[in-house]
Amino acid sequence: MRFGRRALTAVLVSGAGLSMSGMTVIGVTPAGATAPPAVAESVPATGAGSLTGTVPVPPEARPADVSRPTTVVGRGTPASCTSQAFVRAVARGGVITFSCGPRPVTIRLTATAKVRNTSARVVVDGGGKVTLSGAGKRRILYMNTCDRAQVWTTSHCDDQPAPALTLQNLTFADGDSTGQRTDGGGGGAVFARGGRLKVVNSRFVRNRCDRTGPDLGGAAIRVLDQWHDLPVYVAGSSFENGVCSNGGALSGIGVSWQIVNSVFVGNRAVGRGANPAKAGSPGGGNGGAVYADGNRYAVRIAGSLMTGNHANEGGGAVFFVSNDRSGSLRIEHSTLRRNVSGGFETRGFPGVFYLGAGRAPRVVSSTLR
Repeated sequence: MRFGRRALTAVLVSGAGLSMSGMTVIGVTPAGATAPPAVAESVPATGAGSLTGTVPVPPEARPADVSRPTTVVGRGTPASCTSQAFVRAVARGGVITFSCGPRPVTIRLTATAKVRNTSARVVVDGGGKVTLSGAGKRRILYMNTCDRAQVWTTSHCDDQPAPALTLQNLTFADGDSTGQRTDGGGGGAVFARGGRLKVVNSRFVRNRCDRTGPDLGGAAIRVLDQWHDLPVYVAGSSFENGVCSNGGALSGIGVSWQIVNSVFVGNRAVGRGANPAKAGSPGGGNGGAVYADGNRYAVRIAGSLMTGNHANEGGGAVFFVSNDRSGSLRIEHSTLRRNVSGGFETRGFPGVFYLGAGRAPRVVSSTLR
């Protein structure tokens, strides 16, 4: 992004006449219009979103087959499901499942699990029973195709197909990447650069990253680069009470997202000074739930709920800036309400700040208020 607060104010004023074309519902349902399907205000009892939600899940976003695991973490008891066993399994790669007994279990990591770039794919499936915890002390999972320490496998490290990382049926809790500066930091629970990333039927709760900084973000997930600029898929997942300078849940630079049937509740962008940082401030505070920046990329939010998120500066729910105005934001069959933008938002689109292709995001059969 290349706008200080003064320039942002000018943009907002000039946007007073924004076109509402494509916006089926804003605030209330007009007579004769079809209201979007009701979405529960609280996170479902399962803790994640719904794969059977209002919008069909793209084939690419469906769960991976884990019927033939490469590694099973644990030997049938909670005590056997250790941090060391999980970290080793991630480094080995392949399909990872768990055998921790019949009841839900929390694995408190004593080290960050790191994907090796020699792995063609890594699938981690918690079976709906496994919580991976950073214990408020560390990032939970890290993948970076441009990190030589994880083996540099190509001269095109920022555009390679592998590893393909899938995270499904898991809970990520209390991850914290504060102080981690590699590639700009962020990603309190998960940091991913390069390859591919997919998240399915998973829950992210109470994750953290640095509280100040103009561009770092993603209390739950931070993504940089994806192979051939293909999107990150997030399906049937929930993001609760994340805190970071920007992007209280998700953050990316030049990264496209497909966010389907997911829930964002109580996430906060707590930086101050926006981006670039206002004189005398550390910068940040954009995107209470989602922070997206870059040039040509696209964000689609479908069948999802965003409520009670907050940004100290811009975009209480979503902050979207395409520097060359080629990127696009589409919100469909979704509900965004009570998302507070402390400093600025695009007029007529509560909780959203948008600078991209056209004068407004594309909003279809959705409620914004």
